[in-house]
Amino acid sequence: MEAITQDSAELFRLAYGEDRFDGELAAQAIGLCLEQGDSATLEAWFQQALAADVADALSRLEPERLGLALPLIPEAELPRVFGYLPLERQTQLAADMPLAAVARLLRRMPSDERADLFNTLPEARRARLLPALAQAEREDIRQLAGYREGTVGAIMNSEYATLAPQLTAAEAIEELRRVAPDRETIYNAYVIDDQRHLLGVVTLRRLILAEPETRLAELMKSNPVTAFVDDNQNEAAEKIARYDFIALPVIDRERRMVGIVTADDAMDVAEYEATEDFHKAGGSLGRITDSIKDASVGVLYRYRVVWLVLLVFANIFTGAGLAFFEELSTAHVALVFFLPLLIASGGNAGSQAATLMVRALATGDVELRDWASMLGRELLVAGLLGLTLALAVSPIGLARGGPAIALVVALTMQIVVVVGSLIGMSLPFLLSRFKADPASASSPLITTIADVAGVVTYFQIASWLLPRLAG
Repeated sequence: MEAITQDSAELFRLAYGEDRFDGELAAQAIGLCLEQGDSATLEAWFQQALAADVADALSRLEPERLGLALPLIPEAELPRVFGYLPLERQTQLAADMPLAAVARLLRRMPSDERADLFNTLPEARRARLLPALAQAEREDIRQLAGYREGTVGAIMNSEYATLAPQLTAAEAIEELRRVAPDRETIYNAYVIDDQRHLLGVVTLRRLILAEPETRLAELMKSNPVTAFVDDNQNEAAEKIARYDFIALPVIDRERRMVGIVTADDAMDVAEYEATEDFHKAGGSLGRITDSIKDASVGVLYRYRVVWLVLLVFANIFTGAGLAFFEELSTAHVALVFFLPLLIASGGNAGSQAATLMVRALATGDVELRDWASMLGRELLVAGLLGLTLALAVSPIGLARGGPAIALVVALTMQIVVVVGSLIGMSLPFLLSRFKADPASASSPLITTIADVAGVVTYFQIASWLLPRLAG
């Protein structure tokens, strides 16, 4: 047994490298402990490891091993570990756990994570769980579960500290000490009246530094920055990032306090939105909710097939352009050599411009009214880029097809880069104008548009210029 303990302990030690925690090594160590019945080493690691690291390692285990490892986690730490697991994995585990264990887990979880997990459970299991929860917890779940996905209410936490305006600083500190075990944070406390209208916010630092007999009405910051419960969740995340808040108070339309959005919730929203934008920019239908590693073939197929089918039919126009100029390409075979290079350059330039604009629109750095000024600057930048690429490709055109072909290729390169850049820059603005997600201006879509424009432009220039130069 001593050798077994040493092996697993060594793996746990190696998991903490110089740069970052290695969840794969920790998962191997957990597996080894489970195989050899070394619960002592495993329990010792669970007690001293950070919850995020434990969840990282557990998420790499097969469901059977994960089910064996969970009971060894200290009950006080289990809700924190559970909260770091992907929601799909949480649902799978909760579905297999005894009802009493799930109820204990839900009681200890933060209110927003509790509502998310509860909503994903089968309806029959939810009906059996509700009687096992306290009245306050049942009402909290019903309230949070009632908010539409994507709104501030869907991500807010109801475990926040409130104080009455007539309290003194000393009384407020005592009240915060009393409620602290059940609150998400006490660094900010919210001053409310008897109808729960938000009057102001006071920080723990300010309370500690104030004279003990000073009233909160004098200490609080009135008219704090807030978010409405039915606002888009992005607005709350942007306000937290803009003002460096620990938490943002959430109010209803009557300005009654209903919850808070914490900085970690805002980070989750930002990560979710960035992932969704990347997936859309790559030509997928929104965000793939599962881990790419764990996503099924069917899920990956559904998210990618629609755009690809649509773009196949869009590329018919490229083929039609080639067929229309078939005689010209047959007469000047050298033109075909440069076709992939030219249309790829237009698509690449458009994708670059689109990526910059999508991100600028997402962060608020650029707004719809900025389109005209951005268009002028993009025209100048694209012109310089096109000129640079035209000069770079001209010697190849000269060597491959002579001065006439070189001139056609250079002019086309200049035009397709400018056109591709303007399309890539303008499409996100156009989508925003019609209330669509700018990230839908995906690279495959812009590349396809640039391909069609490039083929037509290339052969039109060649058909006009080559006969004149030959004559």
